[in-house]
Amino acid sequence: MSMELLVTPKGNKYNVEDKKQRLLYSVKKKGFGQRYNLLDASSYVLYTLLQTGEDRKPAFSIILNDSVFLKMECKSLFLDPTLTAEGRDLKFSIASKDRKEFDIILNGNNVGKIQTNQMLSGELQYEITIENNAFDDYIPLFAVAIDRAFGEMNKQK
Repeated sequence: MSMELLVTPKGNKYNVEDKKQRLLYSVKKKGFGQRYNLLDASSYVLYTLLQTGEDRKPAFSIILNDSVFLKMECKSLFLDPTLTAEGRDLKFSIASKDRKEFDIILNGNNVGKIQTNQMLSGELQYEITIENNAFDDYIPLFAVAIDRAFGEMNKQK
């Protein structure tokens, strides 16, 4: 079985909904800088995505309880655009050929996809399909990191 989520930007936040359009999470930009909090439906902060690198070589940290849970970095923006996310016993590769369709590879196994779709408004929406056993609350932050790293480039096409 797999889970499907839609991550849609709305102003300075992102809504994360399931296929039945139920709001599961929201990701809100916090203060100045590049800090995004992932909130559950009752507005409890689960994780924070912190952009640590510059725009040309984006890097991120996913923070849980004030310590870095996963370190993400952009390996390439153009040829084989890929983000890696590593922490404890987790090693993700979020890999693409075209900056629009990404495979989610966990410890060497393909566990899902993130598809970039352009909406009528011109905004980008991210469709995540992931195996249930690979899903965790932080997964929607991968789509936010893709939006931060590749979003402007993808809008210009």
